[in-house]
Order: sequence, then C-alpha cells, then structure tokens
Amino acid sequence: MGIELHHLRGFFAVAEERHFTRAAARLHVTQPTLSRTVRVLEEKVGERLLDRTTRQVELTPAGERLFGELAELLPRLDVALGPARQRRLRLAFAWMLPDSWLHEAVVRFEEVTGAQVDMLRRDDPLAELERGEADIVMVWSRVPAARFSAVTVMEEAQVAAVGRHSAWADHEALDWFDAAELPLITNPLFGATAPQDWALKHRPSHSALVGNIDEAMAQVAAGRGIAIVPETAGRTCAHPSIQFVPVRRAPSTALSFVYPRRGEHPMVSRLVEAVLGKASSDRVA
Repeated sequence: MGIELHHLRGFFAVAEERHFTRAAARLHVTQPTLSRTVRVLEEKVGERLLDRTTRQVELTPAGERLFGELAELLPRLDVALGPARQRRLRLAFAWMLPDSWLHEAVVRFEEVTGAQVDMLRRDDPLAELERGEADIVMVWSRVPAARFSAVTVMEEAQVAAVGRHSAWADHEALDWFDAAELPLITNPLFGATAPQDWALKHRPSHSALVGNIDEAMAQVAAGRGIAIVPETAGRTCAHPSIQFVPVRRAPSTALSFVYPRRGEHPMVSRLVEAVLGKASSDRVA
C-alpha cells in the first residue's frame, strides 16, 4: 500500500494530542508537513481517519480502530528496533553553529528518534562527507550540487568583523562596495563571502586567505583586515579585540545542510526535518 512508518507515527501523534500544532511540535516537523503526512495515510487506507474543524480534531470510527492498533504495535516496534535506534549521526561543520535553536532541534531529534548526533568541527567538512567520515554537513557557503543534495535552512544578513583598534571600528556601518576597498580576509573553502561576490569592477584587490574561522578572527584582531561573516558571528564569536558592524547592501548568506545524493544515512531526512521545523518556528516567533 506504500504506507511508511512516518505516516503511522504522524497520525498516532495527532490522535493522541487531538491537535495538529501540538503533534507537529512533538514530532519536530512543521504543521503543514504533518497535515500532508496524515492526508497521504488517509488516501492510502482509503478512509477518512480524522474529523477536522477549526477548533478541534476528532477520530472517525476508522481512526479509532487504527489508533487502538497502533497503541499496541508502535511501542513493540520501538523495542524491536531499539539497537538500530541507537545509531550515531555525524554532523560536521566548518565554523559557527547558529544560535541555540539548532542545539534545541538536535536535542529534540535525539529524544524522538533515540539516535545520537555527534557534532564535528572540521576545516573541510565536505571532504569528510566524501570520505564517509561524516553523514551530513552544515555550511554557510556555496554547495557543489553535482555530488550532493543540499537543503537551505535559513538565510542571514552579513556583518563586518573589524579590529576594535582599527580605523574601521569608528564606523557605525560599512557599505558593501566600500568594504571591497579594504583588506579582506576570506576562507576560500567555506567562508560565507568570497571576492567573486562583488561585480568584477568592484571586486576586492587586497585579500588574505585563511583556513578556518579561528585564523580569520586572529587576523581581524591584529588589524590586518576585515572579514564579512553572517550576523550569527556577532553573537557566537565574541572576542575582546573584535567588534561587528552592519554592512549596508550586503547580500544575504545561506546556511545549508548537505548530504550524499545516494546512500545517505537513514536518519538524515529526520534530522533535516527537525532542523527546518525549529528554524521555521523560531522565525515565526
């Protein structure tokens, strides 16, 4: 019939909560995603399982029967799959995990699935992915789409990291095109900004290449240039010799999750759903 386990778990959560929004939060997915999941299940069983109104959700007779069966079957299935549910999922990132919402999404994912997420800081996470030493990676930069699948989680404004004792620290903000005239510190592998982000006639002529965020911040602190980074950096990369100033007219940068096109870890899609759901709910809030 093409019914999958997530269809049954989605219906079961709604049946227990009698509420789509609460059930979606419990499963760490979006409410529209959960609604589609239950609708697909109804189509596949050929019966309406839920009566929906604007204020409440009630089970139909067919829904009551399925709910009763699942109340016994799902716990037994969880026990049977116990060893498999303890698998580890390796999440690699080059620099800067975003604000606490990502950690909250990971914790909720672990609670719901029983899997464990190992967070690995690596200078070249895509190389880890290709070698099979990571299952999914997080990047703030362009993704070579030919070999990987990528999901954009969010887009964020950019700011300039400048030395507190440099001439640039006196500016309340920098302009994107004025920034191109300054010494620019970039990470060619996984920096959020690269010289080619400017039109050719405005492209920075003075740039220093670094291998990771720590090297970039060290160069900035020493007053050797500025680094254009996501505004998350202003909250997570505190440094006594660095301040962060807005950059007017700067393009946004995307935070993406990347995983293999084939043979991906079986829990990858669940983690991506959890992260997308949390990122979306935080933006709405």
